[in-house]
Amino acid sequence: MSMTDPVGDMLTRIRNAQMRSKSKVNTPASKLRTRILDVLQSEGYIRGYAQTEFDNGKAEIEIELKYYEGSPVIQKITRVSKPGRRVYASVKSIPRIANGLGISILSTPKGVMADHAAREQNVGGEVLCTIF
Repeated sequence: MSMTDPVGDMLTRIRNAQMRSKSKVNTPASKLRTRILDVLQSEGYIRGYAQTEFDNGKAEIEIELKYYEGSPVIQKITRVSKPGRRVYASVKSIPRIANGLGISILSTPKGVMADHAAREQNVGGEVLCTIF
């Protein structure tokens, strides 16, 4: 069965695993998912991730979730741009999440990056998700 929204699926897996206080969660691998996880790791929302290859040519990513004093570091993670409705933002209209405490992840011509990095490099793009 084909998946309509792979990024939304990954975010839902992370959300569900944190509700159950799991330390790790697995998701199918892709380049876009890896780039999003790079941003989450550099911003301190996850501990890290590891990619494993299988014999049948498929790959899987194991994400290590991060907790602080028993509660998840990621309070809220939502998908903004969906397959049915893409959301784009120019540099001036990139949304601020929780007055700068959270981040939004953008897919720009210069790669996948957090909102503050996109403002620094003066690029806009597709708003993939928001994290707080």
